[in-house]
Formats: sequence, structure tokens, C-alpha cells
Amino acid sequence: MTIRVTPESYQFVAFDSAYIARIAARVAALLHVEDINFHIDVEETSPLTRVFVNVTPELVTINPHSGALEDTRRPRQQSETATTITLARGMLRARDRIRGGFENAPLDIDLTLAQNAAWDTYIMGRISRLDIQIKEQAWLYNFRNRHGFNDISDSVFARIWSGESLTWSELDSLSTSALSVSA
Repeated sequence: MTIRVTPESYQFVAFDSAYIARIAARVAALLHVEDINFHIDVEETSPLTRVFVNVTPELVTINPHSGALEDTRRPRQQSETATTITLARGMLRARDRIRGGFENAPLDIDLTLAQNAAWDTYIMGRISRLDIQIKEQAWLYNFRNRHGFNDISDSVFARIWSGESLTWSELDSLSTSALSVSA
């Protein structure tokens, strides 16, 4: 496994590429993805918390915006927790695409907001079981914003959050079932 982090130095945020690489190596071991090569390309000029993942047979590129790695109490400063969660999100999405039944999932840019929220729910539920501190309520709110504020949506969220080996078609079907109630 190789992990490459760019840029090597930052002008707009107080981040450390070597630190990001160390966290990435630790997360890769936790998620059993040491057989995958990663390029982490930080978009340092954006305070957004977005993360894009591009998977090719040779390399996975994780492109987090700097807001996804920041300490929310200290803008432009790196947070170990946020960096860990963001990299775990990207690595799990890549693992899903490579060997987790998500080979036919749309590209990240082509996902609907509801599909993205459902996949994030699935990812964050698995991260929470790794003893990484996750605010489940925040992810429930994100899911509700895309699927509706009702008991059916909450039930679907619970199924996805506790899922261990869903495929893309199963996840998309669950998301669609929650949407059909709120429509």
C-alpha cells in the first residue's frame, strides 16, 4: 500500500501532510484496506466538508475539502478526529466500490442527495462500530433531510445504520422505500 498526500505544504490552512498520511495508514489498517493505494488530495481553499472518491484499479483518490479535516472550534486548524472520520469515510466508500457490492453504484458526482445520504449513513454506522466517536443524531438528521421526517424514514435509517454487508442495490432500494413514503 502506498499513501500519497498532496499538497505537501499548505498556504491557507495549518495542516500537516505527514500527519494526514500517518492517520490514513492507521485507518487503512483498521478497515483492512492495506492492499489499496491511496492518493489524498486536499482541497485547502474550501471550508466545505465534502469528500469525493475516485476509484480506479490502480489507485483510489480521496479528495476532501479542508473543512472536512478542520477542528470546528478552531477554523483552519487540523482535527485528528475529523481527519480520521473523513479518511475512514473515503476509504470505506472505496472499499465498497472495489469489493463490497457497489461496483454498479453511480459515480460520486452522479449520486442523488438521497443516495449520498443513505450511503453516508451506511458508512458512518460501520465507522461507529470501530469505536470512533460518531454523532449518530447528526447523521439521522442528515438522512431525514433527504428522506423525510417520519417513522418509516427513521426505521430505514436504523436498518442502514446497523447494516454490515449491504450491496448498492439493497441500499438504493432502502433509500427509495423511505422516499416513497415522504413523497
